[in-house]
Amino acid sequence: MSPALPILLAAVLVGAGTYGVLARRHAVLMVIGVELILAGAGMVLIAAGTFEPDDYASGAVLTMFVITIAAAEVVLALAVFVALYRARGHVDLQPDEASE
Repeated sequence: MSPALPILLAAVLVGAGTYGVLARRHAVLMVIGVELILAGAGMVLIAAGTFEPDDYASGAVLTMFVITIAAAEVVLALAVFVALYRARGHVDLQPDEASE
């Protein structure tokens, strides 16, 4: 199997994640976009480890670090969003018209 298919899938994930981060104003959807970007990065790392095997399994180990950091990022972001929702009543990231 050629490395084109996993790299293409990673490119689709990163593209969808980039669109989600840039085009959305809802905070939870932006975090989902960041998670898609991290999933694309993990896909590239696993594909690189599969097509160029090494003794230390660097691609898989780095992907585990990416997954761990992504989980911590989601927990922290959701805690911030809950506090933001309690304070403002919504989690849109555009400024309120009343505060300007």
